[in-house]
Amino acid sequence: MKPAAAVLVCLVTVACSVRPHDTIVIGSKNFTEQVILAELLAQRIEDTTPLKVERRFYLGGTYVCQQSLLAGRIDAYVEYTGTALTAILKERPRGSAQNVYNRVKKEYAARFGLAVMKPLGFNNSFAVIIRGSTARRLHLHTISQAAKFTPHWRAAFGYEFMDRPDGYKGLARTYRLKFTSPPLPMDLGLIYRALISKQVDLIVGNTTDGQIQAYHLVVLRDDRHYFPPYEAVSIVREQILRRYPVLKNAIDGLTGSISDSEMREMNYDVVGLHEDSARVAREFLRSKHLNVRP
Repeated sequence: MKPAAAVLVCLVTVACSVRPHDTIVIGSKNFTEQVILAELLAQRIEDTTPLKVERRFYLGGTYVCQQSLLAGRIDAYVEYTGTALTAILKERPRGSAQNVYNRVKKEYAARFGLAVMKPLGFNNSFAVIIRGSTARRLHLHTISQAAKFTPHWRAAFGYEFMDRPDGYKGLARTYRLKFTSPPLPMDLGLIYRALISKQVDLIVGNTTDGQIQAYHLVVLRDDRHYFPPYEAVSIVREQILRRYPVLKNAIDGLTGSISDSEMREMNYDVVGLHEDSARVAREFLRSKHLNVRP
């Protein structure tokens, strides 16, 4: 490449990477709840501050979103405290909800320069899920009860769950789970389809997933308390909070505003009733009067 052409490419690259002034970039992972939460965050900022918002949704899993934050490609996204503790900080899944939150908040600030905001109000734990017909036929309510039948079952888990410290290996060890064949790693959007179509008999989703209600599935109780708390929290680059002080008040306004049942209902509206995630978020903010300046 000629020097002049090289300089031109560099200039174009830099120009394309320059962010418009007073713009916040909100990201999300690649599943329905994350998009709804990202919309809530984005719309709350747009409604209550003079800042503009750029949306970068469906980025991927936890690690992709974390790296996007650290690289400055996004400024904020919603994470879950148990996921932050185990997947990012690589610590054991243990402690009360408050202890886990405090630990994550302290370490994210010290290691990454990231602010962990106050919890949004709901806990979205991993959920071991089977078909309702299976649960009724075998009278299953807990993971321990299901473990007696899993040697005759097939299972599917999300790619990330297969490798996480709080994922499949620890779950299988805690409950002595065995299956007819190794669990199938799948995209999160496909595991429910696999369960409903009877390609598999057990999956791991999330307690607030709308598909649970939509398809009359059963969440087995974690009777050995394997999973840690997973409170939803906004993760924001501290540099951005310092640059735009109004951002903190906007995000803090969402503190404690979403219950488990409300999150589940919003998820159901999108995956069960096929409503638009942005509209679902808008209606929720209006119902809570969170779309107006304080």
